[in-house]
Amino acid sequence: MSDLGNEKDYTTGTGSDIGSDVPGSFERPTGLKGIYYNPYVQVFMLGFVCFMGPGLLMPSMAWAAAVNSAQRQVPMPMSPSTPPSLSLPSLLGPRLTLLLGSSGYALYIGSYLAVNIHPKASGFVIAAGAVLGICAGMLWTAQGSLMLAYPTENQKGTFIGIFWSVFNLGGVVGAAVSLGNNYNSEIGFLVLTLIGVTIPMAMANPLKMIRSDGTKVSTFRHPSWKTEFYGLWTTIRTDPYIILLFPMFFASNWFYTWHSAEFNDYNAALFNIRARALNNLVYWLAQIVGSVSIGFLLDQKGLKRRFRAYAGWVVLLLMVFVVHIWAYFYQKNYTRETIQPTDKIDIHDKAYVGRVWLYIFCGLLDAMWQTTAYWLMGAMSNDPSKLANLTGFYKSIQSAGAAGIWRADAVGIEYMSIFISTWVLLVAGLLCALPMIYMRVKEHTDPMDEIEDVLYVPWNSSTSRQLIVVDTAPIGSKSPMIRLPASKMESS
Repeated sequence: MSDLGNEKDYTTGTGSDIGSDVPGSFERPTGLKGIYYNPYVQVFMLGFVCFMGPGLLMPSMAWAAAVNSAQRQVPMPMSPSTPPSLSLPSLLGPRLTLLLGSSGYALYIGSYLAVNIHPKASGFVIAAGAVLGICAGMLWTAQGSLMLAYPTENQKGTFIGIFWSVFNLGGVVGAAVSLGNNYNSEIGFLVLTLIGVTIPMAMANPLKMIRSDGTKVSTFRHPSWKTEFYGLWTTIRTDPYIILLFPMFFASNWFYTWHSAEFNDYNAALFNIRARALNNLVYWLAQIVGSVSIGFLLDQKGLKRRFRAYAGWVVLLLMVFVVHIWAYFYQKNYTRETIQPTDKIDIHDKAYVGRVWLYIFCGLLDAMWQTTAYWLMGAMSNDPSKLANLTGFYKSIQSAGAAGIWRADAVGIEYMSIFISTWVLLVAGLLCALPMIYMRVKEHTDPMDEIEDVLYVPWNSSTSRQLIVVDTAPIGSKSPMIRLPASKMESS
């Protein structure tokens, strides 16, 4: 954490080095320092931050609900990604934002332990969930900007796959613990989450990161809350095609209520505790396979980027229909009224085999959907500031969808209605994303496509910087960007 302060000092504004977009412009460090500053190593560390936080959250909630029926009534915390949450990575620096964001998960998991000790402490769980909502917005916004800024353009699918695989190890470990029915599990979850809080302090300063092709990671900072809020508007004004991804974002957590390994309408409705625990395990393992496989496709160097984007879209469309046609034949046979506690499916039952394979495909679809959504955002920009805004929109819209369907399930909407709505929204999200791919995904992201209103770029001296104001024009506009002369020099 020695240079967290230096990272924060740049919140008054900094930009990418002159020529930073030219491959080979900067020499990468060697030896142990080179390993530490390797983008692959840093995305692994980023994955472990989320492995120890949100990765353990869902298994922890499932375990808590299994051993304490009262905790089934505690609502799932949402990550609202409010505008302040969107701005914090730029104002505080991504590592400090990651630290603060991950601390909310430790607090929330600790609240479950508190309820086990003091059954009347359910109010603490609700308060901790509210805090976690804010912290989650911070964590996921910072995570998205770093994960998409560190790779080169032909590595983004691989980096997303690496992150998603490490992140989902949290679900695998948590499900394995739940399968063992260890009633001291909550303490273990809490300890692991607290370890995760410390990892951002050991991560490299983004200002010092150089990609594998020798280009420097830009680290743009807005100088104030006012320009941060304006930056959100500027992102949409200059790149309105992002709006076409909003339905895809909205659907990306909607489907959890029906098919996710932790929730109600399939897993909890049909299976007993032992079968649900095993379902969780294979679901998260399938997510690792899904993220790596779709990431491999999206990064195929022998294929043009636009073709890869269309190929990823087709794979998602096929997966959506395979999963939901298959699932329909199970869903049509039960309702809320017909489910009986004595009819739950166990792992030794003949009916379990086909249904657990459906669950595996649900996990594959989940990971492929999230990975492709991130990849499409990464195809729109290489700038961490803009990527923070894009991922912030993603997480906030995603959570709005999750909150809506969670409430619909809580008030007893029919399983079939929720299932159909899930299917329809996934298809609608893909249909809306298709014109965005056609009009916006290019073979290479042009630096002129970025939306930097005020940049600080390094001056010839290592101790001073020059202020440059850049006018903005919508993506695709023929209007040139106007660079105004430097009006003053600022000491670093």
